[in-house]
Amino acid sequence: MPEMSVVNEGGPWGTSPVDLLVVGGGINGVGIARDAAGRGLSVLLVERGDLAGATSSASSKLIHGGLRYLEQYEFRLVRESLMEREVLLAAAPYIIRPLRFVLPVHEGLRPPWLLRLGLFLYDHIGGRKRLPATRTVRRTSEPEFFAPLAAGHRLGFEYSDCWADDARLVVVNAIDAQQRGARIEPGWALTGARREGGLWLVDVASRSGERRTVRARALVNAGGPWVEEVLKSTGAHRHRSLRLVKGSHIVVRRLYEGPQAYTLQNADGRVVFAIPYEDEFTLIGTTDIPFLGDAHAVHVDDTEITYLCGLISGYLRTPVSPKDVVWNYSGVRPLYDDGGVSASTVTRDYVFDLDASTGQAPLLSVFGGKLTTYRKLAEHALSKLLPVLEVSTPGWTGTATLPGGDIPNGDLTAFIADRSRAHPYVPQALLRRLCRSYGTRVERILGTASQLSGLGAEVAPGVYEAELNLMRTEEWARTGDDALWRRSKLGLHLSSEARARVRAWFGG
Repeated sequence: MPEMSVVNEGGPWGTSPVDLLVVGGGINGVGIARDAAGRGLSVLLVERGDLAGATSSASSKLIHGGLRYLEQYEFRLVRESLMEREVLLAAAPYIIRPLRFVLPVHEGLRPPWLLRLGLFLYDHIGGRKRLPATRTVRRTSEPEFFAPLAAGHRLGFEYSDCWADDARLVVVNAIDAQQRGARIEPGWALTGARREGGLWLVDVASRSGERRTVRARALVNAGGPWVEEVLKSTGAHRHRSLRLVKGSHIVVRRLYEGPQAYTLQNADGRVVFAIPYEDEFTLIGTTDIPFLGDAHAVHVDDTEITYLCGLISGYLRTPVSPKDVVWNYSGVRPLYDDGGVSASTVTRDYVFDLDASTGQAPLLSVFGGKLTTYRKLAEHALSKLLPVLEVSTPGWTGTATLPGGDIPNGDLTAFIADRSRAHPYVPQALLRRLCRSYGTRVERILGTASQLSGLGAEVAPGVYEAELNLMRTEEWARTGDDALWRRSKLGLHLSSEARARVRAWFGG
């Protein structure tokens, strides 16, 4: 193994200190890197695996206020989340899209008046502007919403939230951070850190065994489930506690027609979503289970699959069984331990642990958080770090679009129609998928091609080299699985043979 040294290349890998070194390439890490780079700070982000390789690609794929958090009196969190829902919808209208949810009334559970009261608050405390309000729906007047449900469900409420491609949201934040001057380095793990001369000296190692030492004025620990592990590597004291909660999801073939999702109550107090997914499927989740194992090895248990199938079968005319599951995934949520009795009642709010003794380089560790609030979390993180660094620059992300998000009027349907006229040779299904994945960056794939052959070889059905090249050169995809399961969900649609061809194209 090469000896460790401080290299002299200049830039973030060189001897000049960076202002901010961020550890962790999940949504919080890339959000902080993006915000800091946009304020003129020099930023380096290291991630030992792939961007969005853990919790940030294992969510319920929602940008939402968290309706059930109202029961836990988390009014500040719900209000901030609902306000962020509007901001993020404007920033990336191709990977964040409006979604209407149907919440059926279930006899013996929360009564209709309580649900309606909660939804009234949900509509009004977050300054809703772009999304339609809640309305009451009945089997007699809206039969399309009740057609999939068992006959006993006759009343419900339809309300708004947003769907999101969580892993792509991470990637486009990383792209924006890089475009603003940050250096994004997946495949590099922090191995140790120490303070010296008012700076952090941070040791990092690549998968191939290369090692470097980077100097930084401040260190951000956005390690997610490994935040305490990173803290231990720095020798810093922990002032907050982490509580790991496992959330699992299953995917089945599409259960019903229509664009609506369902919010389903359960007698244990949990709420499970059934969400239209990737056109051909329904996503069902999530569970909330205390987790004490190795977060690298998290997986869906048979008991969780049985639980989710049983819960949704209690609502549907046609039951769902474990044999119907075509894919599943599980992630570990790194929640701040607020002493909640059960895993489902632990706060989803975020808390910072700032270690900033006088004359010492600061360390900011992030506990908790959720996909919806990542941008605001980044703003708050910078508000704590900048005074310590004696930097004063204003926030900017609240009105900025993300790469690919500059779609005229945020109208994705009109944008797809416009691109279809510009590229008539592209099959509609392929063009729609590309526009929904890349937004205006789709032109970086289609370019000046006038026929499909101009996109390079068709590596797998509907997957051309031009797209895979973009993933590799501009989105940090290094393996077939990076491309199949995080940069896209093509893995769900392709045969095992086609997936193997994509992996072979990436060299593994």
